[in-house]
Amino acid sequence: MSEVAPRQELLAQTEAAQARASSPDASAWVSANAGAGKTHVLKLRVLRLMLAGTPPERILCLTYTKAAAAEMAQRVFDELSEWATLGDERLSELIAQLLQRRPEPEDLVAARMLFARAIETPGGLKVQTIPAGRERLLLRFPREAGVPPGFSLLDDDSAFVLRREAIVQVL
Repeated sequence: MSEVAPRQELLAQTEAAQARASSPDASAWVSANAGAGKTHVLKLRVLRLMLAGTPPERILCLTYTKAAAAEMAQRVFDELSEWATLGDERLSELIAQLLQRRPEPEDLVAARMLFARAIETPGGLKVQTIPAGRERLLLRFPREAGVPPGFSLLDDDSAFVLRREAIVQVL
């Protein structure tokens, strides 16, 4: 027996799991080893959410590193920009694969408009690191978090200066 059948079965299982994780109808926490396809799944989820009508400003993606956040945002925008210029047949194939059903004509129209919609949205699509997301929440709900309204976080340079001043005062 060839290895092709087991590989195809594993690929089908992986694609089914990715489809479940990227479904806009379910909550999901994606955790896997590096190179396992987390960014791909999250990209699919964002695209499916947007195709389902979720406004880009209502989508927040959190990841661990700035590099991962930049990569995620770039992949989403690359896909959306491609959709805006593809022919009907190829776009229909991609949307069918994403939605796991034959797309309606309005699905194609919506897909073509998503790039402009994402670019023009005030605040845009938010793909951030977990610390940036936490900071955003603190700034938005300071009283609930027990911090003074209008607080600001120290940047690395300011923290270095304050640390140096504290060391000098102690010595």
